[in-house]
Amino acid sequence: MACHPQLLTTIPFLLGILANGPVNQQKQENQEQNQDGEGGQSPDCKVQSTESSNAESDPTNVAKSAGEKAKGDDGSEANGVSTTSQETSPSSKMDEAMAADCYQVLTAVCALPRGADQLLSRGAVPALCQAVKQNQTFSHQRGLALLGCLLSGKTKDKVWSKHPAELLTLLVRLSKDFCQATDQTKLDMCAQLVMFLPPVGVAVESEELKGVVARVWGILRPMLQAKLTPRQIGPILVLSACLLDLHGWELVGPPKFCCLLVNRACVEVRMGLEEPPGNELGPELQHTLTGCYRIMEAAIEQACCLGVSQATVPPQSSIPSISLQQTRQVLGVLEEAFSALMYHLQQVDPSRYGDPFVFATFRSLCSWLAEETSCLKQEVTGLLPLLIGYSRSHLQGESPEQGLSDWMAEMSDKEERGAWTGKEALRYLLPALCHLSAEEGPRKVLLTLDTPALLVDFLSQCWTSLKGKSGVASARDPSMETACSALLNFTVTEPERVRKDPCFRNLEALLSEALPVLVHKPRLLVLAANYCTLALMIGRLKSAPSGSVEAGQRRLFSTALRFLRSALDSSASPGPVKVPSPLHPPRHINPSAAA
Repeated sequence: MACHPQLLTTIPFLLGILANGPVNQQKQENQEQNQDGEGGQSPDCKVQSTESSNAESDPTNVAKSAGEKAKGDDGSEANGVSTTSQETSPSSKMDEAMAADCYQVLTAVCALPRGADQLLSRGAVPALCQAVKQNQTFSHQRGLALLGCLLSGKTKDKVWSKHPAELLTLLVRLSKDFCQATDQTKLDMCAQLVMFLPPVGVAVESEELKGVVARVWGILRPMLQAKLTPRQIGPILVLSACLLDLHGWELVGPPKFCCLLVNRACVEVRMGLEEPPGNELGPELQHTLTGCYRIMEAAIEQACCLGVSQATVPPQSSIPSISLQQTRQVLGVLEEAFSALMYHLQQVDPSRYGDPFVFATFRSLCSWLAEETSCLKQEVTGLLPLLIGYSRSHLQGESPEQGLSDWMAEMSDKEERGAWTGKEALRYLLPALCHLSAEEGPRKVLLTLDTPALLVDFLSQCWTSLKGKSGVASARDPSMETACSALLNFTVTEPERVRKDPCFRNLEALLSEALPVLVHKPRLLVLAANYCTLALMIGRLKSAPSGSVEAGQRRLFSTALRFLRSALDSSASPGPVKVPSPLHPPRHINPSAAA
């Protein structure tokens, strides 16, 4: 029944009852009829109006049919947690029963495949926010739960973009309730607050939001400093990770507390992952660990930013006034936690490559490998077969992708980025490969794993999807540039491999096709420079041709020469031109940005 068109037409009326109360809603309906001058309603609305009128005249009719269900579904009387349902009102029983029925219908609609869109298109978010604001019956139990469903997954961006003011007002109210709640209620509200935080991609930049984040951090500090069980600390760490995504380290607190937060996240990761092989991690623990991963990623970014230059002004996301000694302590606990990640990945069977938690663990480790190139070198080298095998299985479609595809569509910040392509795993690994391919020991292992062929396959797939696009669609893809840097390292250090490996001939064919197109796309100028350099470095390893040059090679080199001449032309680009060495790729590449 929930998908029946006649029932869907009653959704605005049901939402109006929840937002305004049945009496006010009936008055509003009558006023709208008088203003429209139509003197009547649709058959569906007449049925609903008649039912609500009968309920007002005889509340026992509704109470008998739905009163027991309201108590059982909500549980507010038994638990004694609701104050709204006990408010004195001439028709309090009727209101409870009617609100229970309304929420049951709306919840059933929301459970449909397109149910969330049906509710959103009929004004569910403003109405439910109004119900919570006016403290209507069951608003704090079922209204917030229904809003949480609408704000979950890929609809979150759409809802926040359309109703930022209402949702921000609701978030301010919830944060104040969080501050005034008892200790146990605060623990329960942590998961609730996570649902109502704005997504990072469309975060509302305002002093109100900043005040909410600062207010919540003020409550979380003593909670994190207290003695907590693993079940209690999990929601706190997940909420902390979400707050870090919104405003970085700026509002977290003093450096000592920031270090404590990282330490507690690392301890949870070690306790969760350093289990004997074969132990299954439950969904609740996986949820906690992924929150810890985000805290660890933010910490490694901060520690490496501090290491770049102590003289420069720290970015907004940095920990204020953290000392060098504290940074070393943070790096120490991070090293132990990422060691636990490597231990866990070593136990992963290829049959689990489609598990979203394995992908989250892989992604977090790659964020550390992108920055850290000296710690645990032996362990990292030993893990390379798994990292390359995992990336190759997804790129070539050998893993069961459905779980990851559904997860990406559900959890991505932007709906248009939700499709799983198989290239995501390698995108995160590329910055690490850029460093490891420049070092002799790891490079030898990478060559035995046929890594150059994997990179060429990646570039070929990216080019296939890119060459048909134009305008805004042909935006810069940093991962393609990073793949070129890794291939350039192999080209410079392993000339014999380049001469004999067939994948480099395939690469030359790709470069000869792509470079003449790229030089005419201003948005892809950096990629064109990478392709040009790579083509010339491969070309210099070949012996001089005895006969005529192939048409493809002639076009490739003539395009490269024209491109270099335009770069060196003083009239077009005044000033010196600096070409970096291929063996020193950029160290601080954020894999999340590359993806």
